[in-house]
Amino acid sequence: MKEILLQDLIRLNNAELIQGNLEIKIKDVSIDTRTIKAGEVFFAIEKGNDYLEMAIQNGAIACVVEKELDPVFLEMYPDITFVKTQNNIEALQKLAKYKREQYNIPIIAITGSVGKTSTKDIIANVVKQKYNVLKTEGNFNNHIGLPITILKLRNHEALVVEMGMNHLGEIEALSNIAKPTIAVITNVGTSHIGLLGSRENILKAKLEIISGLHENGILIINEDNDLLSRWNIRTKRKNTVTYSIKKHSNYQAFNIITTENNSKYKIKIDGNEYLVNVPVSGLHFVYNSLAAIAVGKALGIDDKKILSGIKTFELTKKRMELQEINGVKIINDVYNASYESIKYALEYLNTIPGNRKIAVLGDIFELGDFAEELHRKVGAEVNGNNVDILITVGESAKFIADMGTKVKEKYVFENVQQAVEKLNKILIAGDVVLIKASNGMKFWQILDGLKI
Repeated sequence: MKEILLQDLIRLNNAELIQGNLEIKIKDVSIDTRTIKAGEVFFAIEKGNDYLEMAIQNGAIACVVEKELDPVFLEMYPDITFVKTQNNIEALQKLAKYKREQYNIPIIAITGSVGKTSTKDIIANVVKQKYNVLKTEGNFNNHIGLPITILKLRNHEALVVEMGMNHLGEIEALSNIAKPTIAVITNVGTSHIGLLGSRENILKAKLEIISGLHENGILIINEDNDLLSRWNIRTKRKNTVTYSIKKHSNYQAFNIITTENNSKYKIKIDGNEYLVNVPVSGLHFVYNSLAAIAVGKALGIDDKKILSGIKTFELTKKRMELQEINGVKIINDVYNASYESIKYALEYLNTIPGNRKIAVLGDIFELGDFAEELHRKVGAEVNGNNVDILITVGESAKFIADMGTKVKEKYVFENVQQAVEKLNKILIAGDVVLIKASNGMKFWQILDGLKI
């Protein structure tokens, strides 16, 4: 592994050394002064120049900027290195691509409309059974987050990265930075359909993950997804591995049992039958674990170690977290939402024992002209999952309420505070509450406001 130096950044980007030391080792980078650590290189993104002083005070060893710096400011920090580029985001990406090229290791990239993060978590834990693994943390799955993740590579033996998008071309760029050896597409749904115009365009965007895939790389897809299945039949791409629940595939789950806290199923691998124990409930986590099995087998990991990796994985916070407060069970799934993910969450709500099932649902963003149709589809899912009380928040979520005709009680609110006030009045021990909406709805404020 070759060390990455500041002079590599300058060479790759035709950048300018304003002052300082070209031999500084770039061990880690940051774009956030709130989390920067001593010895990191700070990249000033957008208004980042306004925070240079804070970055330095918090330990930045060098700062990369796009704008000219006041000579008086530079004189204040003679021991700090400053570099100027034309575009810091592009500089970050080029540096990450260069660093990735120094590693001959398995790199697993994951995309999909639903389940990217949980699939990443479970795959990383399976790969961890054999390799020292670095994985995407939090929501660092975009044009800035992915390069930052790659630049954290040290003595790692494998990398698991998540790739998100909301426009065509974005995953292609990420794939060509990461150059994965294995790519996973969890599904093609309706997330960002308002921006992309159709599910077919969403399929096209997700398939961009192949653009950077190694020529002998393995593509792993969900055979139960209609668009992915049809694409697979049509293209007959070599080195494509499938997983499923319903259709025949390379890795197919059967005899599935879901409970409040886990999911179990059987699977045949190379003629041997195993019981798989997933520590989270829901069919979508069965799918995610099947993807992890496919990755594990592609990497030659022992079957029992694969099963152990699945059994012991932990979800990223705020994604289908089940917590209990004074007898009230709360499904905290406030990070984001789509029609498909709400459908899965409602199915999970339906499996949890409780006196009353309460769904608190808010707007799904980036649906464009499809907003009313897809929110009404969510309402139909509410009807099919034995919800007793429905609370909706937001302009589009009112269509969920319109369709939620089988609930015993229904409340339609304009803002989060109204929902909090209602919940604090009606919640009693024994209730089970699902809280879910797009991240921009700030449904975490509901959790913060509960007094139960």
